[in-house]
Parts: sequence; C-alpha cells; structure tokens
Amino acid sequence: MAPRLPLYKKLSILIRLEPGCLGPEGKDYIEAFCTHAKPELKRFHGGIIRWKIEPRYDKSLPEIEYQLNKTPASHNDVKTFFSEFDIAFSDFEEQLDERLAELIEHYFERI
Repeated sequence: MAPRLPLYKKLSILIRLEPGCLGPEGKDYIEAFCTHAKPELKRFHGGIIRWKIEPRYDKSLPEIEYQLNKTPASHNDVKTFFSEFDIAFSDFEEQLDERLAELIEHYFERI
C-alpha cells in the first residue's frame, strides 16, 4: 500500500507549465489544461505530495518549486524527503516529465 501522509507533512510541488508546451496555440489551452491536470497529478504519489499546477506566464519564475512545511525546500531537502520513501529523486523527475507528456497527449485526444 502506498504511504499516505497528513497534509501538513506532504511535499508541496508547484509546477509552472509554459503555454508553448501545448503547441503553437498553447496559450489558448493552458488554463484549461492546468485545471484538467491537477486531479490527474494527484494519482502520481498523491499520498506524499500536494500538487499545484499553473500556467507559467512570468519566465522569471522557476518552472518547479518544492516546499516542506510551507517553506521553500532545497534540492537536498527534496532528495532526503524522497529517500524516506525509497524513491530516487532523479527517477521521480524523469517519471514526472513522462507523466506530464502523457497528460498533454491525453488532453488533446479528448478535446
């Protein structure tokens, strides 16, 4: 059974997705895609992660942010968090990229 943490102990991940990830007319779809993707992301380590996804209109903001206890988490903090669940952070990042690509593909199949 997958671990389930109380909300306050979960790792918060904010993904800012650039409209261009959805193709040349991505700006027309990005808001709806983010709304669609959030519940889908909950299925990906949702017991230990609190997901947020939003459009990345401001390129000065990072594409991804991690927080523990409502404070920014360093790369090492995140690696340590995942290691507590026997998850390699590099594997997680790769799987997240794949999951986002699948979500984009499935989103366009249904519209």
